[in-house]
Amino acid sequence: MKGISYRGNHICFGRYALQALEPAWITSRQIEAGRRAMTRNVRRGGKLWVRIFPDKPITVRPAETRMGSGKGSPEYWVAVVKPGRILYEMGGVAENIARKAISIAASKMPIRTQFIISG
Repeated sequence: MKGISYRGNHICFGRYALQALEPAWITSRQIEAGRRAMTRNVRRGGKLWVRIFPDKPITVRPAETRMGSGKGSPEYWVAVVKPGRILYEMGGVAENIARKAISIAASKMPIRTQFIISG
């Protein structure tokens, strides 16, 4: 995967955000794990926006299957993320709470990320 993100790389909704620094496929399970970690951490305070959506199906053939007989069935879904893409946004909370919640969500991601604040 080459290039940087030209869409979805600006903070639109909240004040704080998590931005991707590397290209990757992020699975729907990883996105949901990050969202749950953030909502648990802010305890019903503030608002959260998930800015990526897993719309690419990844197919897998069953193990020990002969060649031919078509393509495998969809196993899971991924969001294609390029560097610069905003993954999550948060608003309505203090900076220290947002920084802590977003750092927990960042640990669930398979890539390097950074915390950014809208100016």
